[in-house]
Amino acid sequence: MNPLFGRLQRLVRHPEFRRGAVDATSLAPGLAAWGLMTGVAMIKSGMSMTEALAMALLVFAGSSQLAAIPLLAAGAPVWVILATVFCVNLRFVVFSVHLRDYVMHLPRPMRLVVGYLTADQSYVLLTRRFPDAADPLRLQGAALAAARQDRVAFVLGTVAVNWTSWQVAGLLGLAMAHSLPTSWGLGFAGILALVGVTCSLVNTRLRAVSALVAGAAAVAAVALPFKLNIVVAIAVAVALVALLEPARHE
Repeated sequence: MNPLFGRLQRLVRHPEFRRGAVDATSLAPGLAAWGLMTGVAMIKSGMSMTEALAMALLVFAGSSQLAAIPLLAAGAPVWVILATVFCVNLRFVVFSVHLRDYVMHLPRPMRLVVGYLTADQSYVLLTRRFPDAADPLRLQGAALAAARQDRVAFVLGTVAVNWTSWQVAGLLGLAMAHSLPTSWGLGFAGILALVGVTCSLVNTRLRAVSALVAGAAAVAAVALPFKLNIVVAIAVAVALVALLEPARHE
């Protein structure tokens, strides 16, 4: 058996892998909504299915994809597209500096895999789960090896869920894009973007209830002029939270 493959198998069976996957699952709906929106946007921008599939499966960088899509559609020079994507992804330089101590002991092929799969969510989850330095000075020998393994297994659990939810949703967006009315255009992608933001924020029961109530109120009052149904939805949600929040702390 290939040593790298055997090491990956051991990490997947590690308890911290499951912990990372569970933690990432709470963020998966929001990430999937963004992936769906990105898939739709790629097709709506005029990219061929082959080009969209290649970008979806190889790039794995939502913000840079969304930045590059309109430039590709407009026929911008390659250097402009690359410069834009480079600037958008500069934050990963900071992430890499911080994550260096967490993964530097790994073989280069595994470091490349972790670097490719690591996204904003997995970085935040890892540093929240293990806020201390990856190699505490007080640890040596077996304890140090165990601490390193915990961290790598955890980050692999998070990226497994992130990558899967993103790719499945993105491919679904590619498949659905042709069935959407042409008149919707990229405006529909913007709606999906807002859905993604909303899903990522709905991380408590109270927020979930307020979001559902606001949505129901907006639909119920849709006949109001000047899009006042949005104002009604906000007012109803705020009033509901004002009533339920004190009871939650009693």
